[in-house]
Amino acid sequence: MTTTRTRATGLAVFAALAAAAAIPAFSEGSSHREAPAISQDPTADNTDVYAFRTPDDPATDVDESTTATLIANFVPFQEPAGGPNFHRFSDDARYEIRIENSAGRRADIRYVFRFETEHTNPDSFLYNTGPIGYDADTKSYTNLNTVQTFSVTKVWDNGRKRTYKKLGADLLTPPNNIGPRSTPDYESLVAPAIHEVDGDMKVFAGQRDDPFFVDLGGTFDLLGFRSAPPEAFSKGGDDSLTGFNVNTIAIQVPITDLTDNGKLPTDLNDPDSVVGVYSAVSRPTLRWRDRKVRANGRKFKVRHATKRWTQVSRLGQPLVNEVLIPLGQKDEWNASNPADDKRFEEHYTEPELAGVLNLLYKIGAPTENRQDLKAILLTGIPPNNPLGAPTTQIGSTRPVDLLRVNLAAAPTPFAEQNRLGLLAGQADGWPNGRRLGDDVVDIAERAVAGALAEPLGLPAPNGENAALAGILGDGVNENDQPFLTTFPYVGTPISGFDTEHPRPPTFPPAQP
Repeated sequence: MTTTRTRATGLAVFAALAAAAAIPAFSEGSSHREAPAISQDPTADNTDVYAFRTPDDPATDVDESTTATLIANFVPFQEPAGGPNFHRFSDDARYEIRIENSAGRRADIRYVFRFETEHTNPDSFLYNTGPIGYDADTKSYTNLNTVQTFSVTKVWDNGRKRTYKKLGADLLTPPNNIGPRSTPDYESLVAPAIHEVDGDMKVFAGQRDDPFFVDLGGTFDLLGFRSAPPEAFSKGGDDSLTGFNVNTIAIQVPITDLTDNGKLPTDLNDPDSVVGVYSAVSRPTLRWRDRKVRANGRKFKVRHATKRWTQVSRLGQPLVNEVLIPLGQKDEWNASNPADDKRFEEHYTEPELAGVLNLLYKIGAPTENRQDLKAILLTGIPPNNPLGAPTTQIGSTRPVDLLRVNLAAAPTPFAEQNRLGLLAGQADGWPNGRRLGDDVVDIAERAVAGALAEPLGLPAPNGENAALAGILGDGVNENDQPFLTTFPYVGTPISGFDTEHPRPPTFPPAQP
């Protein structure tokens, strides 16, 4: 299918407006250990979600793109050398990528992933017994002792009817990247783990480099910087996720499978062009109920248990649970349905963080009635907005935390993508969807500081340090590893053998 390339009008104005407000430094690492309970359950921990119209489909002309790529990452801070029980997905969890396209109260489409692990030789402690290879005849890895496979099922609602379709089963995940003796040609082992299912859909699940980039060390050392300002605000930061891997689930699907009307969108101001994406992980729990039975002429009450799935983690927009939701509600937020997010609305419109930034930097950012943050993160940017940005509303202004992506925006070629996304005038960048290279930390910093407040009807930042506009940031502007230009796009995981941990600087001895 051929479509006409569509561009947002007014994005140059958007970029200019974004450069007119201070950019404070903050972050927690997008959903890496973001809530008390999930920090104790890392294999169920969502770290990041990405959604974008696929630039290399076909690779020769982005105007011909007809697919969308959805990526969800899990299991944060993976030490690559952590053998012999290397990181993997949990066999006892249900991983999902959910799509809303009709402003309903529950996901319209769900892609459900379940995993199963087998030890080919349970009497050995080894992860692999020699260099790992792939046997095309048996469609299996050789010398690999711990083998994980998965199934993917599509679930969608059509009115009152729920339909299930098994898209694939017994699909291989690749082995972890161990080192030059065990995985001498790692990318050759990834290729058999990229599966085509349901005719025109690609799917992958396995270990990759963590694509998120942020200076966590400086952030949590009371916003400490590693060099003198103002240079420290734009460079000199240390990517705290360097050398760490994650587990990635990636799917590439026809856009017409995601939209409510089944059509390829072309209008940036049409809510029908928008879908909302989030990931969720559930664990099995037991529900106890009493049942009355009769035996020998007498009535008895018997307790019996039924298994149910209980959501323990979810993630749509980056950084929300970290820096907007208060500590006492983080676990509740993770377990709740996005349709019930109105109860958290005050934390978007009266963000504690804005006051903290004003205290630290004297920005003068508005701290009440933050309808700009509500629109960007919770209800969607309205059609025909003064920013000239694509709408990200889905036919309703009901508060729902979703990663919203307007699929009418033509994809920017990989080589031309700017880390500041919409703020740099690129219609397909965050907060319209999210690409791997989008610097959500710096973009979010600008938004919380009030960069978009004035054009959306709120007072502009008016503090004495408003002149710092466009300067403050965490100093980390790109990932430590290159992204791929082909599916699954997330960079090659760091091998355990190649991981080095330099000794920290030695403090001088105490003076007598």
